[in-house]
Amino acid sequence: MRYLILSDMHGNWDAFEAVLRRARRKRFDSILVLGDLVGYGGAPNQVVEAVRELARARMVRGNHDKVVSGIDGGENFNPSALAAALWTRQRLTPANLRFVRELPQGPMEVGPGLAICHGSPLNEDTYVFSDFDAYEIFSSFDTPVTFFGHTHIPSIFRLDQNGIEVRSLRGSGRMELRDDSRYLINPGSIGQPRDRDPRAAFMTYDSDRKVLRWHRVTYPIRQAQLRIVRAGLPPSLANRLAVGS
Repeated sequence: MRYLILSDMHGNWDAFEAVLRRARRKRFDSILVLGDLVGYGGAPNQVVEAVRELARARMVRGNHDKVVSGIDGGENFNPSALAAALWTRQRLTPANLRFVRELPQGPMEVGPGLAICHGSPLNEDTYVFSDFDAYEIFSSFDTPVTFFGHTHIPSIFRLDQNGIEVRSLRGSGRMELRDDSRYLINPGSIGQPRDRDPRAAFMTYDSDRKVLRWHRVTYPIRQAQLRIVRAGLPPSLANRLAVGS
């Protein structure tokens, strides 16, 4: 199976469109969406409608999806994130808001030995940053390969008999997954990267050959920034797109 892995679009249509345009050059058997379709960005309807049109897609909800749709009150959000979530709730069409509200909770098994979630498979709102975070998951969740989002940082956590290896991913690249290891893999964010690289991030995975590839795509950042500013959202949400933070 050839998978396209997408995460954390956050209402940034300009970035998402660029990724979809790049991805159309290849054929995929399934598309995995790791949540946070909305929040932060100024074009939530365009993003949600594009996700709704994806063929053979499996997806889970993110924390911003929950707040935007009213499942969560957003008490843990910072003021800018909450302002964007409330603005998005008012702007989504009824059909798109219902779609976001009905996104399933992870983790979700999407293939033999393959699962997806938003944060941690133990708690969808938990950030996975460190080897200790990964250790807690590996100790309780035995799926060989799990894709997750939420941190907006492309990374791989690998467990083998020698312990846990943490690898941050820069630019584009590939690696073969090993049968003697288990993996937690983050494709990074399409709509709001936070690894000091402003380009949109996504991944592809061939489960038959066990080949993982990570990709970065340039997009019209200024256009995405203007959407945020014209919407009256906090300027910091526009500014951070230029530096990938």
